[in-house]
Amino acid sequence: MKILILQGPNLNLLGLKSKDAGTTLTLDKLNKKIRHISVKNDTEIKIFQTHKQFQAINFLQRNRTKYNALLIIPTSWARYDWTIAETVSLINLPTAVIFFDSPYNFGTSINKSIFSGKNIKSFNGQPVDACAEGLAYLMKSA
Repeated sequence: MKILILQGPNLNLLGLKSKDAGTTLTLDKLNKKIRHISVKNDTEIKIFQTHKQFQAINFLQRNRTKYNALLIIPTSWARYDWTIAETVSLINLPTAVIFFDSPYNFGTSINKSIFSGKNIKSFNGQPVDACAEGLAYLMKSA
């Protein structure tokens, strides 16, 4: 099993939201937890975080045939970025879309997301839990 992980705008600032909440979760710590889950489940992952739409689209298009599934944490892309949503739909990989609960929420919720389709399932929760749930779903479905 090989899973692409695309992390959207401002996730590199997860530590600021965490600090405001009185915790110490950073993007690096979240990625370490994701890597731990993938190693434990004999799953190869490729993680990419960007703020730039064209880099996200290039990442998806270049890796679409080399991976079995996609986990995306779209932040604001989930509400406004139709080009990325279209690309996710076109590459047609089983996809888990991750949203964070408060205090880690980046302003877009599941019910306002433009990411939808037959291969797309959304997950919501605390960052580590939501990512773990999305990974488990992908490992079973892909």
